[in-house]
Amino acid sequence: MPNIKNAEFPELETERVNLRILTFDNSEEVYLHFSDNDVTRYMDIEPCKHIKEAEEIIRFHMEDSGCRWGLFHKHSNKFIGTVGFHYLRRKNEEFIAEVGFDLSKAYWGNGFMYEAMKEVILFGFTQMGLTTIDATVELDNEKSINLMKKLGFNKGLELKGNLQYFYLNSEDKEVSVNPKSNCIQ
Repeated sequence: MPNIKNAEFPELETERVNLRILTFDNSEEVYLHFSDNDVTRYMDIEPCKHIKEAEEIIRFHMEDSGCRWGLFHKHSNKFIGTVGFHYLRRKNEEFIAEVGFDLSKAYWGNGFMYEAMKEVILFGFTQMGLTTIDATVELDNEKSINLMKKLGFNKGLELKGNLQYFYLNSEDKEVSVNPKSNCIQ
């Protein structure tokens, strides 16, 4: 299995979104995004009140063994959310990562996160060598639960703290690339 620590994560692209690894150059955009109560409602963070809090979010992801891409709308280059892997772990022959994601309220319900997540899942299985991608979602977060189902994640145990566990194994779903879009089929 590959060693991900200090790995370089490339920019990814979908039909409508560019995914670029977050840097401190994105501090203002991250601050504005995470200062929205609706964005952080189901996250384990409070809304940002100062730009330093956004810088800490970016620093956390830069120092983590995983990655966090900023989502940028292709036509406007506007920052619309984040997605990435964290909590990378090895268990026997398995290589597992948790995926996290968030989207600005103005873009909810338009398929942007579905599109970005397909590309991130493809990258995780084919480039990182992950065997399992998992996620935890609050039981009240219907939009994220529906996204997990639409992406083919399996529903796991209900966890403490009002959380639902989801997982997707590389063998659960045939991971093939559509050459036109470079996305999972």
